[in-house]
Amino acid sequence: MHSFAMARSVRGIEALVAAEIRGSGLGVVRETRHREVWFEAAPGADLRRLRTADDVLLAAAVVDGVGHDRTALRRLARAARDLGAGLSARADGVRVLEVSASFVGRRTYTRFDIEDAVGAELARPLRLTYHSRRGGGRPPSGAMAWRVTIEGDRAVIAVRPGDRPLHRRPYKTASVRGTLHPPLAAAMARLARLEKIRTVVDPCCGAGTTLIEARPFAQGADVRLAGFDHDRAAVTAASANARAAAESPGGENATGRPFAWTVADGGRIPVADGGADRVLVNPPWGRQVPPRGLLTGDLRPLWREVRRVLAADGLAVALVHDEIPRGFTVEDVVEVSLSGQHPLIAVLRPGR
Repeated sequence: MHSFAMARSVRGIEALVAAEIRGSGLGVVRETRHREVWFEAAPGADLRRLRTADDVLLAAAVVDGVGHDRTALRRLARAARDLGAGLSARADGVRVLEVSASFVGRRTYTRFDIEDAVGAELARPLRLTYHSRRGGGRPPSGAMAWRVTIEGDRAVIAVRPGDRPLHRRPYKTASVRGTLHPPLAAAMARLARLEKIRTVVDPCCGAGTTLIEARPFAQGADVRLAGFDHDRAAVTAASANARAAAESPGGENATGRPFAWTVADGGRIPVADGGADRVLVNPPWGRQVPPRGLLTGDLRPLWREVRRVLAADGLAVALVHDEIPRGFTVEDVVEVSLSGQHPLIAVLRPGR
């Protein structure tokens, strides 16, 4: 196998994924592409530590000359056949192999054509059953997972070393509508520069994802993470997820109990003036989750409260969809693609 790994990400935060790889000593970044960061993994690196990546895979083959017509399928099948000839071992108990594929640009073949061309050739030498996604059925739990990505005329065939994609956090046992994608929440936390921070507030906490993802980036042992939501069910879910995070191996909350979850209206945050070093917020979009309480029909009360509770040198990191709120100085903006939308991660300071 080739000596490099591939991290998959939400479109728009590839640079943040690359920065996390470098900053955490997981490897040396070699190339950034559409939703991908290629890097040489450091010896013994635990790639599961990556928080901003959707998934991480070990590259097994690079195939050049992959065109836009169906002759590309024969080229991919041949590469998978050559790769399969060198495969001789599989994990104990694994009986099924599955492949997922994606590509950039228009092609005369589908992702299912790619998956089937590669999957059958990989499964044969390992004497595994190939599970095709063409019919819409989900692969069984524990299946050996491969991925094919194509950009330009280059394809990468890679295998997942873990038993689940990185974005499927073990702690996320409870959910609510509109819950935030964990790697995106981690990207927000990274942009917030949480080192040596005492208090982090999320006034629209939902299932708690943003603050739970912020915990590993907040290095202070006495950090306080306060989450509020108008919906009591959301606060209950956040509390359950925080407990699960604490109990998981190497738990996100392994150093104590810094979380506080409270039912409160985003238009009246129960925090003293200037009492928050950081505010992380994913306001209700009005799509999956309608604004309620004091925010019904107008998010201006939320932004007034965010400005009020922020310390003079504080930062707010917000996922915004229509326009950046007034009353802040914009430090940074990152456009992302999420659920068919193109929101902005805005890093804001109180002020004009």
